[in-house]
Amino acid sequence: MTKVFWEELFPHEFKERLIERPVVYVPIGLCEPHGQISALGMDLIRARFICEQTARQSGGIVAPTVGYHVHESGNSARWLEQKVGETNACMTSIPAYVFFKYLLYQLRAFYNSGFQTAILLSGHGGSHSRDLKRVAQIFAEYVQMNVWYGVDQNELLKGSKFKGDHAGKNEISALMYARPDLVDHSLVSLEDVPGSGGKLALHPTAGEASWEHGQEAMNYEISYLGRLVDEMQPRNSGLETWNRLPLLTYEQVEQIWDRLGEEQWESLQPRPDEETTSATSRWKSSETSKFY
Repeated sequence: MTKVFWEELFPHEFKERLIERPVVYVPIGLCEPHGQISALGMDLIRARFICEQTARQSGGIVAPTVGYHVHESGNSARWLEQKVGETNACMTSIPAYVFFKYLLYQLRAFYNSGFQTAILLSGHGGSHSRDLKRVAQIFAEYVQMNVWYGVDQNELLKGSKFKGDHAGKNEISALMYARPDLVDHSLVSLEDVPGSGGKLALHPTAGEASWEHGQEAMNYEISYLGRLVDEMQPRNSGLETWNRLPLLTYEQVEQIWDRLGEEQWESLQPRPDEETTSATSRWKSSETSKFY
């Protein structure tokens, strides 16, 4: 099987794939509850699967998966209180401003490695998605690089009959297709076990999930992403950036970071028209944060 993962490629293989199609796919997600019946890494596993299959069909290289993401702050805190409750959410979440800066330096690495297009595909959505689109846009404008950020269930299902959800029919079906060993509907009985955490954000439609539904939805997403790549990046166009000089420096990235500090970020605080997290909730402390 053709190798597409950056970490598995030999240098000559990396060069061949980059010159053929200088596109890097970045699967992004985190670990968080999706009910008792599915693995915590649902979001990142799904994103990685879509990136892998698209790279096999459309060319390009898949970067190592980013398994830490934005949660807890802004309206996410209230969501956690309502859907998960006052229990351990088993999350790999980090503050929004930390993710913003980390993303800039990831993009620097992609630019300096010769890529002309970066596809940042997240399996985890929320108000932070609009912020991260803006971060990607500002970086792209600074270096004249194609950067696309999107959430699979939001952007890649456009025009389809499929509806995005959290731990519902669509998400559970997708994981059943990508990794059937990581879904076990019989574990729903754990919801009634004291100390288990209860429903853990499981959607009422989860019982309608099927491998067939997941196959159809995921293939639609992969096809959609492939068309997007074709529009953004023609084949055989990477030779000019193989040994790109000069390299983007740390100082330049810090200049972009300073530019970000001038923006208003939705994920750092609740929206004015939203109900905030209860004062006694464990999630209250992370609801609001500064931009450092």
